Amino acid sequence: MTAIQTPAPSLRRIAALTLPALVVLAAEPLYVLIDTAVVGHLGSTPLAALAIGGTIMSMLALLGVVISYGTTGRAARRFGAGDRAAAVAEGVQATWLAFAVGLLIAVAGQFLAGPIARGLAGDNTAVSSAATGWLRIAVLGAPGLMLATAGNGWLRGVQDTRRPLVFILGANALSAVLCPILVYPVGWGLNGSAIANVVAQTVSGGLFLAALVGEKVSLAPHPQIIVRQLVVGRDLLLRGVAFQASFLSAAAVAARFGTAALAAHQIALQLWLFCTLLLDGVAIAAQQLIGAALGGSRADEARWLARRIALIGVLSGVVAGVFIAVSAAFLPRWFSADPAVYDQAMRAWPWFVALQPIGGLVFALDGVLIGAGDVKFLRNLTIGAALGGFLPAVWLALALDLGLGGVWAGLTLFIAIRLVAVLLRLRSGRWAVVGASR
Repeated sequence: MTAIQTPAPSLRRIAALTLPALVVLAAEPLYVLIDTAVVGHLGSTPLAALAIGGTIMSMLALLGVVISYGTTGRAARRFGAGDRAAAVAEGVQATWLAFAVGLLIAVAGQFLAGPIARGLAGDNTAVSSAATGWLRIAVLGAPGLMLATAGNGWLRGVQDTRRPLVFILGANALSAVLCPILVYPVGWGLNGSAIANVVAQTVSGGLFLAALVGEKVSLAPHPQIIVRQLVVGRDLLLRGVAFQASFLSAAAVAARFGTAALAAHQIALQLWLFCTLLLDGVAIAAQQLIGAALGGSRADEARWLARRIALIGVLSGVVAGVFIAVSAAFLPRWFSADPAVYDQAMRAWPWFVALQPIGGLVFALDGVLIGAGDVKFLRNLTIGAALGGFLPAVWLALALDLGLGGVWAGLTLFIAIRLVAVLLRLRSGRWAVVGASR
C-alpha cells in the first residue's frame, strides 16, 4: 500500500480539482438564474411556467448526471491504476449511451410535454400552456446536454479540469447573451429562453465530442462495457429518481398554494440548486481523488481524503448559509418585483438557510461514496429518505395547509435523514474497497 506523502500536497490537489469544478458546476445554474430573472419580468404566469418546465428539465438532466458521475468513478479507478487509455475508453462508451438517451428525450418530449405540464399545473391552463411550449423547444437540447455530461465524466476521471471549464463557460456565456435578446428585442418571450438554452447545450455537447475524437482512440461501441456502465447507472438513476420525485411533488404542492407560491418556489429552488452545485464542486473532487486512490490500492489515503473533504464541505456550506441569510432582503427581488412572490419566498427562506451547512456535508460525502463505487448504498438511502421523509412531509404540508414553508421543511428533513446515514457509512469504512474496478 502506498503511503501518503504529506497532508499539504493533498489539500492543494483537492483545491486544484475543486475550483475548476465549482466554475463548471456554477455555469449552468447561473444561466438558469439569469433565465429566471429575465423571464420573471415578463410576469408571474411565465415565471410559474418556467418553474414547471425547469423542474421537468432538471429531472431529465438527472440522466446526464447519472452518466457523468458513473463515468467519473469508473474512469478515475482506471486512471489511478495507471491505465489512461482504459479511462478514456470508458468515456467513449458513455458518449454512445448519452447520445442515445438524448435523442430519446428529444423525441418523446414532443408528445409528453403537454400531459406532464397539465398534470403539474393543475387547473391553471395559462401556466400549463406556456410550460408546454417551453418544454417542446427545450428538450431539443437534450442530445447536446447528454454529450456534455458524458464528456465531463471521463475528463474528470483523468483529472483534466481545463477543457470542461472552457467548454461549459463558453457555451453558457453565449446562451446568457442570447436569452435576453431573444426574449425582449426579438420578441419571442418565454420561448426565447428555451431556444437560448438549446443553443448552449448543443454547442457544449459538440465541444466535448470533439475532445473525445481528438484522443485518437477507437470510437466503436462495445455493448459489454455499456452494460457494465448501465449497472452502475441503474443505482445512480434510482437514487436520482427519488430526488426528482421529491422535487416534482414539491412543485405540484407549491402550485396548489397559488401562482405566487409556485413562482416563489421557482426562485428559492433555483437558488438552492445553484448553491448545491457549488457545494458539489467538493464532491466532484472527491469522486476523482477517492476513485484514483482506491484504484491505486491506497485505502488509507482514501480514508484521509474523505475526512478532509467532509470538513471542507461543512465549511463551504456555512459560508453559503451566511450569504443566503444576509441577502434575504434583496436577492428574491432580483427575480420578481411582485410583493406577493416576495412574501411567499420569505416563508421558504429560513429553511433555505438551514439547508446550506448540512447540505454541504452531505454532498461532499456523496462524492466520496460515488468515487468509491458505493452507489447501491446511496440508492437505498435516497429512496428511503424520500419515501419515509420528504414525500410524506410535503403532502402533509398540503393537507394541513402549511404553505411553502411546509414544503421546504420537508426538503430539510430529507437532507437531514441522509446526513445521519452517510456519516454512519463513512465511519464504518465498508465503502473503501480497493482495485481498478468494483
